[in-house]
Amino acid sequence: MRCQDKYIAVVGCGYWGKNLVRNFAQLGVLRVICDASYITVKLLSEQYDVPCVTDFQQVLSLPEVQAVVIATPAPTHADLVLQALAAGKDVFVEKPLALTLDDALAIQALANKSDRLLMVGHLLEYHPALVTLRQLVADGKLGKLQYLYSHRLSFGKVRTEENVLWSFAPHDICNILGFTGELPRRVQAFGSSSHTVEDFCTINLEFANHIKAHIFVSWLHPFKEHRLVVVGDRAMAVFDDVSTDAKLCLYPQHVEFQDSLPILHKDAKQIIPLPQAEPLLLECQHFLDCIQNRQQPVTGIKNGIDVLTVLESAQASLTTHGKMIDMREKCFVS
Repeated sequence: MRCQDKYIAVVGCGYWGKNLVRNFAQLGVLRVICDASYITVKLLSEQYDVPCVTDFQQVLSLPEVQAVVIATPAPTHADLVLQALAAGKDVFVEKPLALTLDDALAIQALANKSDRLLMVGHLLEYHPALVTLRQLVADGKLGKLQYLYSHRLSFGKVRTEENVLWSFAPHDICNILGFTGELPRRVQAFGSSSHTVEDFCTINLEFANHIKAHIFVSWLHPFKEHRLVVVGDRAMAVFDDVSTDAKLCLYPQHVEFQDSLPILHKDAKQIIPLPQAEPLLLECQHFLDCIQNRQQPVTGIKNGIDVLTVLESAQASLTTHGKMIDMREKCFVS
């Protein structure tokens, strides 16, 4: 989708924001970029031949800016989103939507009142591998789901504004909720910090449909691993985002019990072919399509609130050294 009247403003041009600038420029809709650092926006302005500003209020005052893309530090998300919605702009905000559920609900209320679109940047929901994996599950190729686990590990990208739970785990929580189709009943989280915030965290999730899941996130890990494993009673699948040649594999293997004895059925793994497309470009295009057609995004406000609900419960457990959180009652259970 290319437009003669460019209408996207990207706010926040740091590590990830630069990628959003690149993709919206490629799609021909980048109108202006904004960052607190004049040096940063000046360089990007020259590279992509678009105006730059350092004041967010300038962005909101531009009538030709129809939509604002927010990629600033997580603690600023709620305030900037509310300001953009109040100014009549559609909004794409990187995860997490906010740092409290109260803020997220306030955003939802204002988005509904102002009839503006709100999309949360859960990138992997647009990844061809995950889209294909969801279809395999929907088609019954894995059978009944039993267990999922997701690892998001690397060395670096250490944050000080938010801990690794809030920085890394939104992706994994969003992915798992997409397969279970419901919020977990119980959440438990453990973590540890080497400075001021947690550097690694494990999260256990229990669902009413008997599916269990765990998430392991860390930015102090000796090697990079971004892997989602989905186990069904007929087959298993692995989405390995670090792999360069086999991002999605199907393992046609399962266990069958005969006379109380386990019989293993195991066949060779199958590499699933995928379309070649950059997930971020697909995500940005989806946002533009939603603006044009006035349709709700795949990762809209409900998606963002569901993820935030799990994050808040996991943080409550983390803060209390692994207490089990019953999400039905919002209380600690033994």
